[in-house]
Amino acid sequence: MRAVVLVGGFGTRLRPLTLDRPKQMLPILGRPMIEPVLAHLSRHGIDDVVLSMGYKPDAFTAEYPTGECAGVQLHFAVEPEPLDTAGAIRFAARDAGITERFVVMNADVLTDIDVAALIAFHDERGAEGTIALHKVEDPSAFGVVPTDARGRVEAFVEKPAREEAPTDLINAGIYVLEPSVLDRIAADRRVSIEREVFPAMVEAGTLYARPDDAYWIDTGTPALYIRAQLDLLDGLRGGPVEGVDPAALVDPAAEVQRAVVGAGCTVGAGSVVRDSVLLPGATVADGSVVERTVLAFGATVGRGAALTACVIGDGEVVPDGTRLDAVRQPAPA
Repeated sequence: MRAVVLVGGFGTRLRPLTLDRPKQMLPILGRPMIEPVLAHLSRHGIDDVVLSMGYKPDAFTAEYPTGECAGVQLHFAVEPEPLDTAGAIRFAARDAGITERFVVMNADVLTDIDVAALIAFHDERGAEGTIALHKVEDPSAFGVVPTDARGRVEAFVEKPAREEAPTDLINAGIYVLEPSVLDRIAADRRVSIEREVFPAMVEAGTLYARPDDAYWIDTGTPALYIRAQLDLLDGLRGGPVEGVDPAALVDPAAEVQRAVVGAGCTVGAGSVVRDSVLLPGATVADGSVVERTVLAFGATVGRGAALTACVIGDGEVVPDGTRLDAVRQPAPA
């Protein structure tokens, strides 16, 4: 079984964390985000994955030079230009020679959705395409997918106003597609699968969807990137795990509360790090408070500083005594 995994986005909402790397190469508890995504697919029978790449593709080829990761073989497909979701799927599938039913997954989604059950549902319905659905409290930021009793999609409503959403079941970013879907995608322009291809399949009556109440999170913002890792610490996906890397140096007089502290990090005496993620090599000097914040690789927070809901980029320095609230440093362009 083969899959196309979409890793070509610019990661704009996560900047400055993504200025020098694709978002799927940001670590989740010390390992690139792409790895748990691929491991999840592997557990459900996917053994060959096409990475549909666009932004900084060399990061993937350098990290996985053997073309293997998390139990799957990798094929690298680099878009010549941004082609949007459907265009990226078509390009990657054609580039890899996919001619049979395949799975598609957005690589910034971390989930325990049962992909094998989704494939079985797809086959039982004789569908041309099948979407995994997930229930959310506020569907306004997603594609909303109402279905009939058999799971046939009745509409595909992209990012409706909250009060106008026909259901709270959203597109979870995992699809099973027949190769005929590729013929629906124009080759010479950008094509959105959510705004063009899926609505056309709804009209044809060939698109189905299956809800799954398993764990699901879109890691596309700093707050959600933090939450995805705190969920692991809290045991929401299996047993609780330790967030402080053995190669981190945390002073005995520091407090690290529900936080991820990467290899080579230093947390000084009297400091508090809470509900935050410190990427490898970050430093929090004595007497500082860091809450709901991401410190990128090699970032430094000076003595007596206080940061709340901030994102500090690679190698950036926050001077002693600074107070920052909801600041991104450097600021996104």
